[in-house]
Amino acid sequence: MSNAFAPRPFDEFDDEFDLDAGYAAPGAVMSTETGADFQSIEAPAVDPRPALQFTAPAAPAPAVQPVREFPSDDASVPGAGFNPVGELVAGASAAFSPPALGGGQTAEVSVPRIAIHVFAERQDTLAAAERAGQDRRLSRATTQIRIGGVAAAVEAYQHEPTPPLIVVECMKDPQTLLWEVDQLAEVCDAGTKVVVVGATNDILLFRELMRRGVSEYLVAPLQPLQLIAAIGGLFADPAQPFVGRSIAFVGARGGTGSSSVAHNTAYAMSERIGANTVIVDYDLPFGTAGLDFNQDPLSGVADALSQPDRLDPVLLDRMMVRCTDKLSLFAAPATLDTDWDISPEAFEEVTTQIRSTAPFVVLDLPHLWSGWMRRTLIAADEVVIVATPDLASLRNAKNMIDLIRQGRPNDAPPRLVLNQVGVPGRPEIPAKDFGAALGVHPSLIIPFDPKVFGAAANNGQMILDAGAKSKSAEAFQTLAQIVSRRELPLIAGPRGKAGKGEGKSMFAGLFKKKS
Repeated sequence: MSNAFAPRPFDEFDDEFDLDAGYAAPGAVMSTETGADFQSIEAPAVDPRPALQFTAPAAPAPAVQPVREFPSDDASVPGAGFNPVGELVAGASAAFSPPALGGGQTAEVSVPRIAIHVFAERQDTLAAAERAGQDRRLSRATTQIRIGGVAAAVEAYQHEPTPPLIVVECMKDPQTLLWEVDQLAEVCDAGTKVVVVGATNDILLFRELMRRGVSEYLVAPLQPLQLIAAIGGLFADPAQPFVGRSIAFVGARGGTGSSSVAHNTAYAMSERIGANTVIVDYDLPFGTAGLDFNQDPLSGVADALSQPDRLDPVLLDRMMVRCTDKLSLFAAPATLDTDWDISPEAFEEVTTQIRSTAPFVVLDLPHLWSGWMRRTLIAADEVVIVATPDLASLRNAKNMIDLIRQGRPNDAPPRLVLNQVGVPGRPEIPAKDFGAALGVHPSLIIPFDPKVFGAAANNGQMILDAGAKSKSAEAFQTLAQIVSRRELPLIAGPRGKAGKGEGKSMFAGLFKKKS
């Protein structure tokens, strides 16, 4: 909201709006519950302003006007607490994300370091706000949750300054809601953004709240992701039209080939799907991204981590190595001359800055454990754990998945990729048993193919170039579609048909007609 949240005159609606209901009279007594105390706030008996009406009768009104019924939070009222629009909004992301791609995701948002105060009346709203405050997307913000609605906020801000964002809940009728919003405006500082949660699903009420300076209006019951998306939309940076999707690849143990999987997946996303992608190699002493792409290892990541406050788009572009038209690389210096004692805040800031440069950012994480590793895994939009079918990988993968699930309660579990499956003479844990022990079904199984992988590594090539017709190349194309949530574009082949292996969608088999 560009303007300050300030009281506005009680205006009537425009004539072209349709009228179908009248609201409570201004002199009605309103009950407000704040904490354990119950108090009554009586509106002024004489109000010089006309009563708010969303409709005006075309003919003289009868003695008793029919009033439209609105949802009530009283359990005794039929349909209480049911909000079909709220349920649809809360589950929109799941509806548009196929199960194969992992539903339940929300748009990528970035909330700055701000204070957020929530004043809620309903228990489910308190629970949703508390769960949203623990989400990774609000990790930089400080969330304070209090019991009570608008009246509690008015009382609190008479003695303390207002934060950048206030979320208040009012389950009363629209007339009372607007009156309480006016009272809140009297004690709010300039520039404060206000999100109102109410019970009435009405576009005219929404417009009237926008006139009064309210930033957003949500209809209860709330879902955590719904509240997170609303907050993220309010603080979106106009200078950065999008926030790239970060995909973290980590190995369950050393030698699983997570770096090779990360690099080949990123290459498939850029070359086969056509999405601009950036690879960030955070294995500073032993990173292999420069070798895999046959590039000289510049100190791009190290320079960025040493001066995170000075980063801007121009400086980031100079630090990156452009491998192809759509793939850029932040290579690790791969030197042991420095101890690389870098704070977790620096990693977080660099990752945030890089996410503004491309739609997809692939994070190649080393096999180590530290504070910045924990924060990076939890903050990533998607986590891919690469494991081999052995006991050590099973144990470490379980520990990682349990930690990530606990730190990301509103996100889908990490994805599991089994690599180097089918090594001759090596006893292996079956993929079905491996996934059952972790509670995560493997998203992809990459067969053991030493000739193709060895030739690609020695020549500084990707599998899609060294062995385009191999099963491994097809596996990386599939994984690229899964983590990017995009399908391969259709490429016309001879006689107007798609060429073999070109434009092959991972969902194509679902729509084939059975003979």
